[in-house]
Amino acid sequence: MAMNHDVNTLKSQAKNLRAALERAGTPVSHSQALELVAQSHGARDWNTAHATAEAAPLWQFGGQVRGRYLGQPFTGRVIAASERGRNHHALTITFDKPVNVSQSDLMEVPRKRVNATINSAGRSISRTSDGQPHLVLEAA
Repeated sequence: MAMNHDVNTLKSQAKNLRAALERAGTPVSHSQALELVAQSHGARDWNTAHATAEAAPLWQFGGQVRGRYLGQPFTGRVIAASERGRNHHALTITFDKPVNVSQSDLMEVPRKRVNATINSAGRSISRTSDGQPHLVLEAA
């Protein structure tokens, strides 16, 4: 059984449920709220819900991202996103600071924005000549 929500969404629902029950005069602990949310989604208990929840994506439209582009670290924001099949997404990322993509010490080639198609692991399908993905997104 796969959950249709990521763990952070389930935790947020438990927090909201706990607050609503508190206002209604029926206080519950945080762990009790987690159990209730898990059961409301058809899971036997919180541990089962947590184990079967979808992983939160490494990116979302408008969200902050970080990673490596052509081996250089970056932080930035997703300014466009579209599905490219079931397991791939096309992203446009604008970097907070330009990334120097030159391999030479004699010149700089700064990039401020990049387009890439990534898989569900946050790796671009485009690769360098040595097989490394152009873009690698990292968990926050």
